[in-house]
Amino acid sequence: MHYDTMREEMLQGFNTFDTHSVLSHVHLPEGFAIRVCFKHKVSKRVLQNALIGRFGEQEEHIKPGVRTVDGSYTQLQLEWLGACMEIRSCADDHGQYILVEPKNEKCREMVVFIECGFLWNKHGAVYAQPDHIQAVLDTGEIRVYMTDSDTRVLHVPGFGVTRASDLTAPVAVSTGRPLSVNVVSSRIEAAREHAMESPHAYGRFEEAYIAMRTAYAWNTIYDPENRRLCSPVSRIWNVNWGGYVLFDWDTYFCALMAAPESKELAYANAFSITREVTERGFVPNFGAAGDNKSRDRSQPPVGSLTFRELYRRFGEKWVLEESFETLLSWNRWFAENRMLDDGTMCWGSDAVRQEYASYDVHNLQAAKYESGLDNSPMYDGAIFDEKTGRMQLADVGLTGLYYADCEALADIARILGRPEREEIQARGRRADAGMQTLWDEESGFFRNRDLVTGRLSSHISPTNFYAGFCPSVTQRQVQRIAQHYFNPAEFYGEFVLPSIARNDPAYPEQTYWRGRIWAPMNFLAYLAFRRMGAWKVCADLAEKSEKLILQEWRAHGHIHENYSGDDGWGCPNPRSDKFYHWGGLLALIALIENGDIPAPEEPLQN
Repeated sequence: MHYDTMREEMLQGFNTFDTHSVLSHVHLPEGFAIRVCFKHKVSKRVLQNALIGRFGEQEEHIKPGVRTVDGSYTQLQLEWLGACMEIRSCADDHGQYILVEPKNEKCREMVVFIECGFLWNKHGAVYAQPDHIQAVLDTGEIRVYMTDSDTRVLHVPGFGVTRASDLTAPVAVSTGRPLSVNVVSSRIEAAREHAMESPHAYGRFEEAYIAMRTAYAWNTIYDPENRRLCSPVSRIWNVNWGGYVLFDWDTYFCALMAAPESKELAYANAFSITREVTERGFVPNFGAAGDNKSRDRSQPPVGSLTFRELYRRFGEKWVLEESFETLLSWNRWFAENRMLDDGTMCWGSDAVRQEYASYDVHNLQAAKYESGLDNSPMYDGAIFDEKTGRMQLADVGLTGLYYADCEALADIARILGRPEREEIQARGRRADAGMQTLWDEESGFFRNRDLVTGRLSSHISPTNFYAGFCPSVTQRQVQRIAQHYFNPAEFYGEFVLPSIARNDPAYPEQTYWRGRIWAPMNFLAYLAFRRMGAWKVCADLAEKSEKLILQEWRAHGHIHENYSGDDGWGCPNPRSDKFYHWGGLLALIALIENGDIPAPEEPLQN
């Protein structure tokens, strides 16, 4: 199969493949690692695993800079125990080069050391030589040199052979042969210039593009269980989940963000989450290490939209051929398990046995997790029907997204000449008709309906805008929907879109999905407004999304999981991961609006 061949071909060369540290440069397929580490001379504390986004004053704090997807250039600033260091690297066919530069006097209290060894039970041996570290691989050998270093005993819990140097001046690491700091610095600077070539193409949006690329590039890792590269939401989440975790819509969105830079990484992410498909034929809420996946529930169905866009961009039919069966079974599963007789859709959680589950299954909270909006006020007080496994709330957002999924999948079926196209379109028509049952003429908005009371919900969020994916939405309805966007009592403001209306009683909480701004909501609402032809809304939303991502990026190098609805900052909220890749969708919106990247929601014309 094409994907399996590509997957193996991607496992080549040096890159930051080890999820446990962004300073671990690993050579694949052999698994040989060069890990940059630090020891504080006074406190004796050791930093061997460095991650972006930790909380706590005594933890390392990293401000990531420009980097490429393939690891040919990386740059970050590290602050730890008062010391500030810049670490840059480049990699090419000849090897790996790393430069550690002290940026303040506190660095004199630091020892920088490298430890070399093999990860993931890969075969090989490492030896300490007088002036270098020698690694013997099945494919040959790698020699690692470090300027002004020695083999002092560091008393650290290492996994391999070390060399160390005081950090009183820049220190360089090179493979193959010893190189001076100046030579390594020159090579790295040349790599930086090359790394800036693709961002330069985006003109004034260059900085936004860099932020987006940096977010998913630093979070791309090697998953040894499945022998693949993928881009989980953040390395910290991976560690907490035992190695890796892929969430449904997060990973598909990452494929869309990666597509302008790397076809291979875009494919890798789209297929990685698709291949987490459960035995019942749907893509789960999450798939994690040790075959841990949510067999009771899915998440927003954006897979068909993603694969259609990858085909539109690269024109390779095999991508559709190798994904179609799973996308079809997933689409059928949603209709069979989450669609009501009138065509509207409900989130849910099925009654299935979950081995070693430490999370909710077959209850209201599990159904909330399927929505992806874990604690949204939209679902406060909702009833969960254990018999059907559904939240008793006809959901505008899911109904709109399901129509979009049907439309994209029907496009794919047509391209492949599949007979299932008509059945897919029929399900889409049901969802489209169902959407009109949720229209509230009084407020001029599509609203969720409580299936127990029959009343329309008083809670509104950006998901109500997803009605715009449905073709039955009239221009008169579009005009009224747009008024809600521009209403400062609901969604409008300097920073948009809050995850619940500003006049909702839950908005002041600013906790997770209770008022915070989330990039995927902005992204999907933006696509829906494009379908509605609400161009004034699109322009405003794109401009404000770019402003939102750049504020925190410029200050801290963060790409947040979510942002304050009041001031647009991600920090210091402890429930906002500081380097969560889907924050890059804010930049993608601006790039689509500027015409640099095609919009993925539009049907194919041929």
